[in-house]
Order: sequence, then structure tokens, then C-alpha cells
Amino acid sequence: MKSRLVASVALSALVLVGATGCTFITPQSTTLVYSASDGVNVHDDGPVDVRNAMIITNEDGTAGNFVAVLVNNGDSAELLSIEVDGLAPLRVNVPAGERISFGGNTDPLPIDGFSAVPGSTVTVYFQSGAESAFPTEIPVLDGTLEYYSDLAP
Repeated sequence: MKSRLVASVALSALVLVGATGCTFITPQSTTLVYSASDGVNVHDDGPVDVRNAMIITNEDGTAGNFVAVLVNNGDSAELLSIEVDGLAPLRVNVPAGERISFGGNTDPLPIDGFSAVPGSTVTVYFQSGAESAFPTEIPVLDGTLEYYSDLAP
């Protein structure tokens, strides 16, 4: 009789752990950081934050515009260098405490010599302050969607 009691307690414990134990080893999706938009946020990019970065291209991918929001929360102006796949770097001065929205309240930033197929990604290096250039894969979109049509070159 004692062995049946021990067996039933052991079986109950096994069922309990088996039914609820998966939360101990499975990562929770709500704790993962991701960009919830078409563009990407650039992390570890120095004093200037780059948010929702993307490149809008024409239909054949032979010209592109850089679209993003640049935020400088610091007390001094910062120069951000943006190098797209080995092309000449774009340099943008971001005043202290200011935000620049390329494609929002400012025209998109044209990228001379750009060539990439819409739907692909390109490596872009961002550098500001004393930080090293940080590579990020940036999506390439076209003007098919109505809200991107006026941002295409």
C-alpha cells in the first residue's frame, strides 16, 4: 500500500513537471528585442541613435535613398558617417538634442552609385563619436507601397 502511495505521488509530480516544465527551457518571445517596422534600429552606433533605417530604391534597383530617423540626445553636435556597401560615406551633422527624420520632415538622403535589388539587404556602416563603425544589414524596399512611393528616387 505504501508503494502505491509513493508511486502515485511520483507519477503526479512527473505529470505536473511534464505539463508545465516547458516554460523553464523555452525562451519567451516577448523578451526579444526587434524592430517592429519595415526598417531596422541600429544598436551600439555611438551617441547618435539610428532608428527605422531603410533604403528606398527605384524599380530596377539602380538608385537609392536613405530613409531613417537620427536622434542625438547628447549635449553637443555629432557627426554621423553612413557608409553603404563600400560607396563614398554620407556625413550628417546632428545638432545636440535634435532629431532629423530623413523621409519625414526632411527629404530622403540620396546615395550616389547605389545598386541593389528591392527585397534584399545591404551592409551599412554607421559611425559617430569615438565609437568604431558598426555594420548593420539594412533592408532595400521600393516605392510599390503607397506610403513609400514619394521616397523612391
